[in-house]
Formats: sequence, C-alpha cells, structure tokens
Amino acid sequence: MLEKTYRYILNKSDTRAAPWWLAAVAFAESSVFPLPPDILLIPMILARRDRWLFLCLLASASSVLGGLLGYAIGYFLFETIGVWVINFYGLEESFHTFKEMFHEWGTWILLLKGATPVPYKLLTITAGAVELPLLTFVLASLASRLMRFLVVGVLLFYFGPPIQTFIEKRLGVVSALVLVLTIGGIAMVKLL
Repeated sequence: MLEKTYRYILNKSDTRAAPWWLAAVAFAESSVFPLPPDILLIPMILARRDRWLFLCLLASASSVLGGLLGYAIGYFLFETIGVWVINFYGLEESFHTFKEMFHEWGTWILLLKGATPVPYKLLTITAGAVELPLLTFVLASLASRLMRFLVVGVLLFYFGPPIQTFIEKRLGVVSALVLVLTIGGIAMVKLL
C-alpha cells in the first residue's frame, strides 16, 4: 500500500494541477492544515528536477501567504478560531512557551523555528496573538520559509537520483523516519 501511494504521488507530481495542490497545501499548513507541503514538494522535484527553484519559491510564497491567514487568526480571532486550532493540535502549553519566547526573542524565534519541523501554524498564530509587527512577520516568514524549502530543493536538485533510489529501496524506513521527525517536531514544541 505504501509503495502504491508513493507511486501515485510521484506520477501525479508531474501533472498540470500539481503546482496548484502544492500551493494549496503550503498555504493551508501555515494556519490550520496538519500535513507539511514536503509530502508534495519532494516527489514533485524528484519528478521534475528542472523545476526545483520554481516549486521551492511557490511553496515559500504560498506558505507566507497562508502564514498571513494564521497571523490574522492570532491577531483578530485568537479567542475563537486561534484557541480552537491550538487546542485541536494539543499545543496549548507550547503556545504559552512560544508566546514568552516571542516577547523575549521576537523575530529570531520566527526566523529560526520557521525553518524547522515545528508546526508553522503555531508560529503564525502566536505571532499574531503577540502582535508582532506585520512587516517584521512577513520578512521573517519569507526568510525562514525560503531557507526551509530551498534546502530541500537544492539537495534534491543535486542528489535527486540517489535520494530517489534510497527512498524507493527503503520506503518503509523513510516513511517511518518522516513520521518520527514530524512527531518529534510536535513533541519538541510541547516540551518547550
């Protein structure tokens, strides 16, 4: 089943609709959606390495635009939608920790954590809730999301075939590793 799903995503990664799906997932993940855009970005770059830069820029721009929605939720609708999103993902304690970190470190938190597996929606909603200046939020988000997606893109551009071979030979291990990293990122946030 895992192999079949992988092949399906890889085959669909080279369709005309694929960039739209990448943009939608990157946008939604920044405010409410649980899955990171990497699940589409990686197979899309593997399918068309010549489009790596376009795809990374698309994921970054869409993520920042979605981040603006997360920021607006935190700024204008925190008591309703913001609290619901944070509670839904079980990030209540992490929210309070990040709130304190934003007060102490400001933009640096967004710059550093925005490039990691930490759920980006937590950062965007918190940035709005603590009223981080909007321009600062946009610039820091753009820098951190570009860094995050360009690292993936550059690695896949230069090492795509060996990485693809590795993924295909050890799909179960790679899937487990992605799951562990995702859960680890969430756990790391909860422990902070």
